[in-house]
Amino acid sequence: MLPQAKRRYISFGSLNNQGSAFLKKINIGIVGSNFSANLHMLSYQKLNPSKFQILGVTSGKESNARLFSEKYGLKKVYCSYEQMLKDSEIDAVDLCTPNYLHSEMIVSAAEAGKNIICEKPLTGAFGRGLKIEDVGQAPKKELLKEALENTKKCVEAVNKAEVIFGYAENYVYAPPVVKMKRLLSKSGGTIFDIRADESHSGSHAEYAKTWKQAGGGSLIRMGSHAIGAVLHIKQWEGLTKNGRTIRPKSVVADVGYNTKIDSFVQEDEKFIKHGWVDVEDWACAIITFEDGSKATIFSSDCTLGGVRNKLEVYSSNAVINANINPNNTLEIYAPREGIFKDEYIQEKLETNAGWNFPAPDEEWIRGYDGEFTDFIDCFREGGRPVSDLMLAEDTMRVIYSAYVSAEEGRRVTL
Repeated sequence: MLPQAKRRYISFGSLNNQGSAFLKKINIGIVGSNFSANLHMLSYQKLNPSKFQILGVTSGKESNARLFSEKYGLKKVYCSYEQMLKDSEIDAVDLCTPNYLHSEMIVSAAEAGKNIICEKPLTGAFGRGLKIEDVGQAPKKELLKEALENTKKCVEAVNKAEVIFGYAENYVYAPPVVKMKRLLSKSGGTIFDIRADESHSGSHAEYAKTWKQAGGGSLIRMGSHAIGAVLHIKQWEGLTKNGRTIRPKSVVADVGYNTKIDSFVQEDEKFIKHGWVDVEDWACAIITFEDGSKATIFSSDCTLGGVRNKLEVYSSNAVINANINPNNTLEIYAPREGIFKDEYIQEKLETNAGWNFPAPDEEWIRGYDGEFTDFIDCFREGGRPVSDLMLAEDTMRVIYSAYVSAEEGRRVTL
């Protein structure tokens, strides 16, 4: 395999699974050049290059796009998103942009006839017409209304254009979750209770500190992963058993602002990210489904030790725990920081000293390889991705209904 900066994609077509039809090689444009875009490229570089290529990139700053292009050996740099959409060679766009840009970009891509990959969440509420300092204080009922309006615009645009939409919820494709579904299918039991968690010591992104740009705090940034996973499992359970999805019915939630606690503010040495402007750094939500089963969601920016991606299912005849991250397939120890130099260990890890648990192939174990394989195959052959627009839409409804519940102290029916 070629070194990352010099790797190129080979330009030829390939046969479908039956070997009977010559299928188009998909050209994808990356939108964004920061954390998510680089994370996506780590997976793209491992996939079958006969099926697709990353043709080019655009970013908020053209200089960043050029650096990104040079790093990954891409053919084209676009000075704007609009220019990318006008390129007839582009078949699909991969939106690796801040949350507040998603809905506008989804609508534009659909109108241009481009298939879409969109990082979670689908969209959000960003306080239309409000100043940046006022959004987090706005009534959550109003933000729920705005979020649903933005969601509706995305859904209508995608459906009208009949393009394929891939919702980049990697939990759905994580090998432990895929195996979990196979085990649940074999056992045949009824799912009573799902518990899901994504937490770490705080986002690296500056935009994440304000509701105006992020659309909320830990619940939307991290809880969207956990929510997406449990919604998917219940959709899947309903389809496999009864031929219809089991959807969320209601939600009860609370949020917290741990880094504003006086004693923490006074601490001299801080290992937890802080400085959140108007968003929560802790959240918990309990979802009730149409069949009466429950799911409990945790998300926190106040958890040391690297990213926690965990999913537990309690059924009538089995218990299955998916430790996506951290897991102990590889255990390492260093007596001090720097022993392993610049070798990547784990996302959001505060130190590489002491005991740590790096995944040998993090993109694979967290589902990124699987999701992009699914999306690309759907773009080439037609079909509906496993993580689709319905999952994205339901996730938005749950998140913003949870914000209403936390503010008003009541159960909210979806």
